[in-house]
Amino acid sequence: MKRGLVDLLRGEWKVSIRRACSTLRVDRALYVYKSRRGTQAELKHRIKEICETRVRYGYRRVHVLLWRDGWAVNPKRVYRFYKELGLQLRNKVPKRRVKAKLREDRRPATHSNQTWAMDFVHDQRRRGARSVS
Repeated sequence: MKRGLVDLLRGEWKVSIRRACSTLRVDRALYVYKSRRGTQAELKHRIKEICETRVRYGYRRVHVLLWRDGWAVNPKRVYRFYKELGLQLRNKVPKRRVKAKLREDRRPATHSNQTWAMDFVHDQRRRGARSVS
């Protein structure tokens, strides 16, 4: 956005980059900046390859494999690319326990003392209590 304004000012008023930037109160370094990092396409491709062969690996394990391959890459960057490529793992759905299934199959009690249950949540041993003889 700022670059477009500086170009517009330079085109209409025929002024230098320095004069246009100072008039708009924009640092000249922002106008002339060119990124040297690139698109990181090779790294993204390698992350995708790893995730295709090892489906259950998360970004942390992928980072370790990249590090072993010689990629000097930050785990936060691996996480960002992992999300951009849509490789986020789904949360595991916990399996129902067998005991819960057995509980559902029980028939309701038809008369007294047919069904008994115990609750161990509140079963506590009192400390310091002395028995009276």
